[in-house]
Amino acid sequence: MPSVILFNKPFGLLPQFTDRGTPTPRATLSDFIDLPGVYPAGRLDRDSEGLMVLTDDGGLQARIADPRHKIAKSYWVQVEGVPDGAALARLRQGIDLNDGPTRPAQARLIDAPALWPRDPPVRFRKSVPDRWLELTLREGRNRQVRRMTAAIGHPTLRLIRVRVGPWELDGLEPGHWRATEAPAELTPQRDPRGPAGVQPRTPKPAPLPRRR
Repeated sequence: MPSVILFNKPFGLLPQFTDRGTPTPRATLSDFIDLPGVYPAGRLDRDSEGLMVLTDDGGLQARIADPRHKIAKSYWVQVEGVPDGAALARLRQGIDLNDGPTRPAQARLIDAPALWPRDPPVRFRKSVPDRWLELTLREGRNRQVRRMTAAIGHPTLRLIRVRVGPWELDGLEPGHWRATEAPAELTPQRDPRGPAGVQPRTPKPAPLPRRR
């Protein structure tokens, strides 16, 4: 079974192992994960927090990251203002963004979750209330959640990914990771018929010698 690492990415951490092209090095995954051969299966924005899945299996990595496989990803999203029923309906139907319409999302209001403090803390406007949503998507465009909530008039204040496919954050503290395994349904299986998907031919038995 391939190795799978679940990591709770803190706010401000680059979702990669190296930081190139900046005069002042920034914190990366290598500051928290010292394991050879594992790589992120998908990304998470630097200003987002929560669950990242890493694996040493290239096929599994592609299956999780490629939007064609429609792996569900769930987020807790703190937004400015209080979305009404019409705003939630737009999220559920799909939002027209500048790169095309999104797939329908699962969207619901939730109570404020018990979370670790963010560093730096979220900036609030005293005159504007805020509310938490849970959004589940089956695609992964650049900064998609933030663009979707902005499109309905409720900018994202804090964004935490809590689930990727069968894996959940489940009490994992920021900056910590744990090892697990991939379920069989996500593990690429080799075709027993060979790489071309062609059943090998069974050799015919040699003919019996004729009696003389």
